[in-house]
Amino acid sequence: MSDKKTVTSRRGMLKGAAVAAGAMSVPMIATAQTTSLRFQSTWPSKDIFHEYAQDFAKKVNDMAGGKLKIEVLPSGSVVPAFQLLEAVAKGTLDGGHGVVAYHYGKNSALALWGSGPAYGMDPNMVLAWHNYGGGKALLEEIYASLNLDVTSYLYGPMPTQPLGWFKKPVAKVADMKGLKFRTVGLAVDVFTEMGTAVNPLPGGEIVPALDRGLIDAAEFNNASSDRLLGFPDVVKNCMLQSFHQSGEQFEILFNKTKLNALPAELKSIVDYAVQASSADMSWKAIQRNSTDYIELKKQGVKFYKTPDPILRAQLEAWDKTIAKKGADNAIFRKVLESQKAFAQRAGQWQNDYMVDFKMAYNHYFGKGAKKS
Repeated sequence: MSDKKTVTSRRGMLKGAAVAAGAMSVPMIATAQTTSLRFQSTWPSKDIFHEYAQDFAKKVNDMAGGKLKIEVLPSGSVVPAFQLLEAVAKGTLDGGHGVVAYHYGKNSALALWGSGPAYGMDPNMVLAWHNYGGGKALLEEIYASLNLDVTSYLYGPMPTQPLGWFKKPVAKVADMKGLKFRTVGLAVDVFTEMGTAVNPLPGGEIVPALDRGLIDAAEFNNASSDRLLGFPDVVKNCMLQSFHQSGEQFEILFNKTKLNALPAELKSIVDYAVQASSADMSWKAIQRNSTDYIELKKQGVKFYKTPDPILRAQLEAWDKTIAKKGADNAIFRKVLESQKAFAQRAGQWQNDYMVDFKMAYNHYFGKGAKKS
């Protein structure tokens, strides 16, 4: 080989080595893998509650930046509403959105997170008890005793729910006797104690049952849901204020195995998305419920305040109900004791510190208010 060819060959070899070295020095670009989770809510797609479930999913999806995606299907897409807990525990669904009271049949203590007067606590105080007063550990204890592979997040304090929709307004306790009435959770026992014939239907089945005369009256939740589900199309009387579900909140369920498999970063996103959704839901509820309350009136709905004797009868029926349920259920008693201790302390603080907002409202908008 001539000297010229040898030099050319060496240059080619050096150039090839340089290209190879350069290729090795370029960092490889990692492609983020998306973890997809399939959820189902216990609400019809048209209900604002399903919208709340989607709001939570969107917060997670937005913050996860493509690493985690939650899809939320409406009630009945995979399983019936009341079978959500089992479906999530078995992994048929990765998660879901509903209320703890829907699991009442598994252990009646589960209804204590939504049913009843909660010793005078409002919904936000019930959430405070759950997160800081021992409720969360008790709920985990109950699920563990049932061998349910789930992680539960409670959020979203609901406004006080109406007594319900009635074909005829009720004026006294005796008017409740014999009514075919829809409710869920321990409210089933409360109204049964008051003499009603209770049918615990899922949300999407209530209005058709009212329309066909299968039930005489029903409660669901709030002005927005009730309007969207079609209550004013079949009934024109709504009784406001009740103790049967005055402190309820939503539940977001995850299959525990699926959740624990997520990186710490994504689990933190889930935690904070729950907190953000809780605040956002409570603000949206005020905007939407107050607007839909006006729209319901425009649709000819007549609203009545539930008479105090009926409210007092609810409290008395509640006392009898929890005495019966707690007699042979140790965890039931344990939850009640925890709630009572928290409510006595936090309730006194709230009642002593909070001003009467009705006074200010009536000053500006009540009868005799000065016109600006």
